[in-house]
Amino acid sequence: MTAPRRIGILTGGGDVPGLNSVIKSVTYRASELGAEVLGIRRGWEGLTHVQPGATLDPQYTRILDRSNTRAIDRTGGTILHTSRTNPAKMPGTALPEWLDAGRAASMQTGEDRFDLTPIVLDHLEQLAIDVLVTIGGDDTLSFSRILAGQGVPLVAIPKTMDNDAPGTEYCIGFSSAITRAKELIDRQRTTLGSHERIGVFRIFGRDAGFSALFAAYVTSARCVIPEVRYDIGRLAEVVAADHAASPSRYAIVVTAEGAIWEGAEIPEYGPADAFGHRHKANVGEVLAAELSARTGIESLAIELTYDLRSGQPDALDQMVASTFANVAMDLVSDGQFGQMVGIRDGKYAYVDLQSTGVAARRVNVDEMYNLERFRPRYDRKLGEPMLLVGLD
Repeated sequence: MTAPRRIGILTGGGDVPGLNSVIKSVTYRASELGAEVLGIRRGWEGLTHVQPGATLDPQYTRILDRSNTRAIDRTGGTILHTSRTNPAKMPGTALPEWLDAGRAASMQTGEDRFDLTPIVLDHLEQLAIDVLVTIGGDDTLSFSRILAGQGVPLVAIPKTMDNDAPGTEYCIGFSSAITRAKELIDRQRTTLGSHERIGVFRIFGRDAGFSALFAAYVTSARCVIPEVRYDIGRLAEVVAADHAASPSRYAIVVTAEGAIWEGAEIPEYGPADAFGHRHKANVGEVLAAELSARTGIESLAIELTYDLRSGQPDALDQMVASTFANVAMDLVSDGQFGQMVGIRDGKYAYVDLQSTGVAARRVNVDEMYNLERFRPRYDRKLGEPMLLVGLD
């Protein structure tokens, strides 16, 4: 194809530090290529709900240039805003108000589910978007695969503080989350010690335990992860021993939100989101109560969730975000579409987006986790990637 005249960019799913660095770097490189950048606001909702016309809809689109993106990399979040919209499985209550009933009926795929992919394709054409850059976790990437399969020139960039997107060893947001978790856990040591408590820190990780594992790695804490059901009695013994051995009489456990012990079930509640996920009951509070009952030591549940995705990116995330953006623009310049930027074998790389359409990555329990001691493995790291998360 000829050089793109207009590049669309969007951010989907949960925000993480580093998104604005991607947006800025894409905009700067696009200007060097002589292309205009159109920011799509509110993720995929921007491409389902926008009403293209003679003028751009400011609710869902924004022209980006060097001037209005110059300083955005100094802040967290995303200037384009985001949503958890899934155009391929949209509930009736989320349909655009302007969509007529007849066309909506033609796109219904099941009870209260509609596939708005044709609308997204129409809007990409009407907005004169030649290339689309999408930034998101596996939910956002899943619809990116659908568009790429429909022939849309597209390059994807992975972000998630869970670091579980398949096809890459690293996702934007992960380092900032671990850096922030370390700061918060270390800060709480004084309070836990003053009251002689067990601190149970809940961290994101519905299906993958990378965030919990690495937070424990840098704080020397115990941790439990979703990849394996654990022995709650054994955990109580280990944590009680830590408490007794500490001069300040405290202990720390990091639990991923999806970590469950043998024989337990953590209930889900509320309606499923656009990607089929329901909220889980707070496993930190449940685990803290269980440890208090089993050890006789007061246990305190502490949230390490939304704090970890707020604020500025750390140095590593800012560097990776800018580099991912520039690799993506190299692909755009070379006309290589349907690709996802990533880290493979510790190096910047790219992978065919369709080949990443598998289950999210999981912690290799045998190599990375000591189930008996509820700790990360610190041994046998020679030859492993610096960030310790290779692609098995």
